[in-house]
Amino acid sequence: MNIDRNKLEQIYERMLLTRFFEEKVAYLFSMGTVHGTTHLYVGQEAVAAGVSAALKSEDVIASTHRGHGHCISKGIDLPRMMAEFLGKEAGYCKGKGGSMHIADLESGNLGANGIVGGGIPLAVGAGLATKMQGKDCIVVCFFGDGATNQGSFHEALNLASIWKLPVLFVCEDNKYGMSMSRGRAMNIDDISLRAMSYGIKGKSIDGNDAVAVYNEAKEAREYVRQNGPMLLVCDTYRVLGHSKSDANVYRTKDEIAQWKAKDPIVRMKAVMLNGGLFTEDALEHMVTRAKQAIEDALKFAQSCPYPSEDTVLSDVYA
Repeated sequence: MNIDRNKLEQIYERMLLTRFFEEKVAYLFSMGTVHGTTHLYVGQEAVAAGVSAALKSEDVIASTHRGHGHCISKGIDLPRMMAEFLGKEAGYCKGKGGSMHIADLESGNLGANGIVGGGIPLAVGAGLATKMQGKDCIVVCFFGDGATNQGSFHEALNLASIWKLPVLFVCEDNKYGMSMSRGRAMNIDDISLRAMSYGIKGKSIDGNDAVAVYNEAKEAREYVRQNGPMLLVCDTYRVLGHSKSDANVYRTKDEIAQWKAKDPIVRMKAVMLNGGLFTEDALEHMVTRAKQAIEDALKFAQSCPYPSEDTVLSDVYA
């Protein structure tokens, strides 16, 4: 494998943290602790963890409404992230952003976005700023397959291509835009072909193979630094519903079961064991540690106060 032990451990740890965070989020919603909605990342963990592991600390990301995995993989502080999710004052956005609007500029996270494709033009703007300021870094823009049918996607790729901006567009092809199957929404099987329309490089990869994602993202980062934008499409699957209220009536149990058999965390564990660098006990310790980190984050968040009513109009711009 073209990857060292420390990097393997980092990727696996962040995949575990994401999975356990999402499971905790689902539990909190089921108990009525949190209101509104949320979009869970279960099944797609290899994309965020693999791509982020290939980045430098100075690189920037733009996330999506399904953004918890991106936040965690970019190195966010879990207690503050959990506090934001619970609407607490100690959260990254003082409890006013919640699940779909977590951001941390210090760690290079421009934030999640509740609008499908909404982060794509923001990433291009960040890429333009990066180029104008002469910074040696890139911007990574995550989005789903459904976003590639938005006008913002096409306009942004065209502009990034013209100006040769250092933006890596990462499409997480999880097969559904809400309840709409990708096969019913577009007449191509490979979304990376859309890159050709804008004269940029496009490539599709196995998005459930974390090591492959890391290696491809590492190459893509260097390509983008030197040549301008690229579209990297990661073939993956959203195991749970679009949101917490999704009854999953538009797909079969067999389809879901087939993709569960390709679970990226299970695959990553097998790679780490077969490589001889990790023992079963060592990996189990990582699982225990990750679960405890989520519990500690929740305990911190629950102990924090909600924002004062006096601040309801602060941080609001018109």
